[in-house]
Amino acid sequence: MKNTELLILGIGNILWADEGFGVRCVEAMDAAYQFGDDVTLMDGGTQGLYLLPYLEDARRLIVFDAVDYGMKPGEMVIAENDEVPRFMGVKKMSLHQTGFQEVIACASLAGKLPESMVLIGVQPEQLEDFGGSLRDSVKAQIPRALNIALEWMARWGISHTQRTTPVARRSLNGNVLDMENYEAGRPSAELACRFGDERFLAGSVES
Repeated sequence: MKNTELLILGIGNILWADEGFGVRCVEAMDAAYQFGDDVTLMDGGTQGLYLLPYLEDARRLIVFDAVDYGMKPGEMVIAENDEVPRFMGVKKMSLHQTGFQEVIACASLAGKLPESMVLIGVQPEQLEDFGGSLRDSVKAQIPRALNIALEWMARWGISHTQRTTPVARRSLNGNVLDMENYEAGRPSAELACRFGDERFLAGSVES
């Protein structure tokens, strides 16, 4: 018998702009809602196979992620069960997607996949921005993504309660990494190279 009724997982890397969508969704859900002890919220980051025991222990899975579907920035896709690894493999953006596909494959081979899986994905706008936060088109989809997750929970009979006083600054990783602090503490473009130095990217430097 599995110990976790529902695993709510956000994967991605908050250091690469829209790659952090999944993690920010889980943080926003944790800030706004409370769940029973049989529901686990987790920042899966880019941990890959380290997530396997959590996946195998869960009866149901909701995963938030930014995945490049080749569509308009901010457009969402909802995938279920067997569609989840297929959609995540449309166009790999980073190693975390390959890693999570392997997690699903390993759990499947062991006969321990969650009986229900849902991917709530968003098309990123910008990834090549080290230290950047979510672009507006992607950030605007967080409330909708959370509502979709809550709708699935209602179908499964999993309850939640809204926090009477929303936690304005709550992060699964500590306050220093919550989105507000993360964005406020970023150096200006003049002080920090964000996209690379075009003098070196051009391939030649005059002596």
